Amino acid sequence: MRIGLDIGGTKIDGVAVAPSGAVLDRVRVATGSGPDAVLANTLRVIRSLVDRTGTPTTAVGIGIPGLIDHETGWVRHAVNLGLSEVALGPLVADALGVPVQVENDVNVAALGAAQAMQLDGPRAYLNIGTGLAAGLVVDRRLWRGARGNAGEIGHVPVLADGLPCVCGQRGCLETVASGSALATAWPGHAGNAATDLFDCADAGDPAAVAVRDRFVAGVASAVRILVVTVDVESVVIGGGLAVLGDRLLAPLRACFDAAARSSPFVASLGLSSRVLLAPTDQPLAALGAAFTAPESAVAPA
Repeated sequence: MRIGLDIGGTKIDGVAVAPSGAVLDRVRVATGSGPDAVLANTLRVIRSLVDRTGTPTTAVGIGIPGLIDHETGWVRHAVNLGLSEVALGPLVADALGVPVQVENDVNVAALGAAQAMQLDGPRAYLNIGTGLAAGLVVDRRLWRGARGNAGEIGHVPVLADGLPCVCGQRGCLETVASGSALATAWPGHAGNAATDLFDCADAGDPAAVAVRDRFVAGVASAVRILVVTVDVESVVIGGGLAVLGDRLLAPLRACFDAAARSSPFVASLGLSSRVLLAPTDQPLAALGAAFTAPESAVAPA
C-alpha cells in the first residue's frame, strides 16, 4: 500500500492507495505551523491511514508547496508553513522505516491528474491558484527538465510594461493569469474574487468583463506556450480557480477558436480540444504524491 500526502497551508490531505490505483481511505487534519507541528501531523496522518486500513505502508510520497529538493527530501523554504531547511523526507523515513519521496505540490497534482484521468503520453497540468505554474508528465512520470525548473511558466514575461512580479521581473504571466492577479485587478469584493468577478461579468458589468477577458487571455497564453514549446497532448487546468469550471473553459476555447480563424498555424494546433478541466472531486495532489515513491520500493499488497 502506498500513502500520499498533500501538505497545504491549512490542512494535510492523506490517502492510502492500493497497487491498482484505487483510493482505500482518506484522512485530513490541520497542518499546523513550524517544523515540529508539520512533522507531528504528517506522521499522525500516515499512522492513522495504516491503522484504519489495517495494511502497512511500503512507501510514502509527500507533496508540499515551496522550494523542494526532491533528491534529498529537504524542504528548503515553505514560507506559508513556517519551514526553512527542514529534512522532512529523511525525518519521516527514519520514523517509519519506509522510503519517502518529497515533491513540489504542483508536480504531484500533475501526476494525480494523469492518474485520475487515465492520461498517457506527454501532458501538462496548469495550476491556477495564488500563483501560476505547470507540472509536466510523460506517461505518468514527472519531467523536471535539466535543472528542475520545467513548468515554471508563470515567470515567462509577456508584457514589457507590465506589473512587477514576485520573481523580480516585470509583466510575467503570473501577474495576469493567477488568483493574485485577479485579487489585484478586482480588489475590494466580498468572498472569492474570481467567482465575484465572473458573476459581475456575466451580469454585464463592463469593468468586470474587461478584467475577465484579460485574465482568460492570460490563461490562453499559458496554454498556447505549453503546447507550442513542449507539444503536450493536453493541458489540464487545475488549482483553486478550476472551480470556475465551464465558466473558464468556455471563454478559453472561444479565445482559441477566434485565433484559429485568423491563423492557419493556430488552427493546426487544435487548442480547443487539447485543453481540459481537472476533476475537482478527487484529492489529486495526495493521489499523485502516492505515486512518486520508487516503484522498486513498493511491494504488492
